[in-house]
Amino acid sequence: MAVVKVIELLSESVNGWEAAAQEAVSEASKTIDNIQSVYVSNMQAIVENDKIVNYRLNVKISFIVK
Repeated sequence: MAVVKVIELLSESVNGWEAAAQEAVSEASKTIDNIQSVYVSNMQAIVENDKIVNYRLNVKISFIVK
């Protein structure tokens, strides 16, 4: 039986939702091994002068604890 742990992160990118999700996984992988999935629980976009300038995500990352 595997033990799975879930952490919550905030991430942002000027390049879109997918880039923000990848940024969260990339940062988490610096200190966490065995990442299994990322769940996007909230999305927010910052708008300036009628244009989206930043994409923000709340994500939950699950990984196997050995």
